[in-house]
Amino acid sequence: MSKQHTSRTGGEIMANAESGATLRNEGATNLLPGHIQKNVVGVTGAPCTSPSLVKGLEREPGYNWQATKSSLKERFAFLFNNELLSDVKFVVGKGRQAQKIPAHKFVLATGSAVFDAMFNGGMATSSVEIDLPDVEPSAFLALLRFLYSDEVQIGPETVMTTLYTAKKYAVPALEAHCVDFLTKNLRADNAFMLLTQARLFDEPQLASLCFDTIDKNTVDAISAEGFTDIDIDTLCAVLERDTLSIRESRLFGAAVRWAEAECQRQQLPLTIENKMKVLGKAMSLIRFPLMTVEEFAAVNPKPRVEYIDRPRCCLRGRECSINRFQQVESRWGYSGTSDRVRFTVSRRISVVGFGLYGSIHGPTDYQVNIQILEYEKNQTVGQNDTGFSCDGTANVFRVMFKEPIEILANICYTACATLKGPDSHYGTKGFKKVVHELPSASKTCFYFFSSPGNNNGTSVEDGQIPEIIFYT
Repeated sequence: MSKQHTSRTGGEIMANAESGATLRNEGATNLLPGHIQKNVVGVTGAPCTSPSLVKGLEREPGYNWQATKSSLKERFAFLFNNELLSDVKFVVGKGRQAQKIPAHKFVLATGSAVFDAMFNGGMATSSVEIDLPDVEPSAFLALLRFLYSDEVQIGPETVMTTLYTAKKYAVPALEAHCVDFLTKNLRADNAFMLLTQARLFDEPQLASLCFDTIDKNTVDAISAEGFTDIDIDTLCAVLERDTLSIRESRLFGAAVRWAEAECQRQQLPLTIENKMKVLGKAMSLIRFPLMTVEEFAAVNPKPRVEYIDRPRCCLRGRECSINRFQQVESRWGYSGTSDRVRFTVSRRISVVGFGLYGSIHGPTDYQVNIQILEYEKNQTVGQNDTGFSCDGTANVFRVMFKEPIEILANICYTACATLKGPDSHYGTKGFKKVVHELPSASKTCFYFFSSPGNNNGTSVEDGQIPEIIFYT
């Protein structure tokens, strides 16, 4: 009896062992994807453990891909834009450009509060296919790539649409990468385009950098194609600034160009009235009182309202000056003729004033008109009717223009000063070339030439206008 009992127990144990093995195999099989289960289950319905079939499993696409990825980042990156295990699809873009992109709700929800609300919130969607007609496929793929792998893939063609998508789905880290990319690629010729986008997307840091670039390179910025494409609010924001480095007449010309482009956009005839109409409030931001008489004479029609006369103080950094004489002498007279000298400079600068000699008879007040003319065109680029007081010493006394005057490299200009007052000191032993150099900046070279005609005796060697005050 004891033996029989032991034998039955052993049989039961063997049977149970076989049954357990079968159950374990079935459980393991059930964990495999459905299309693989079909290959594992034999004709009789019993699990098949044939070595040849196991080898067949290894040849299945996507089988055991996890073993080839050594990190979580690699495994998530493998699932990017991959149908494997995906549980949602996005139809991104419009019309023929639309693209179906697979994704995984869990990954998206962990990287974006917007996606989390979309899939898990109180108004969560149950749809497995979601339309995104307002998003570019390339930008959406850049967003998903970042969410799956932290990889940033943006370029000049996609950065703005990617920035829009990052803001739409509340992914500030990708948004910061886009802004950083734009900042590194910000130039005078694209500053207005980026400024418009920065204002549209509410990016104050980028907008500030755009304004700073426009302030420093106003002439180049308004000459770029993107300037005429800006909206009226951006135009007004620029015209309101006190820090633009440009003559008012040239700024007005740029505003007129913008008005012509806007008339074309609105399909309006290019009449003066229509240009004034589209400029609207921007017209009152042009500072006509800062123009010379000659510049204002070219304005048509003439403004009928009060305009700002505050100078645009565009200057940054350190004020510089050069003196072209080595020695000072006494008795230089005035009879209404202008003292003049021609000059060129090796780089673009902004001249803000002259240094002039004062009276040899003690403290005195002078009336003076200072001008700078572009020599070849005989055109005034800046002037001021003003005065100055001197103390009777041989010092140089500052006489300033109302606004900075842009001086372009290698263009010949004439510096003029017409003084009314008693005899003054004057300079001698003049330099033909004066070099100004700062430790942290490149050299600025001035070259002086005598001006033809009656210059009240001033020349390269002797006379008035010893000093030019400027910013680089």
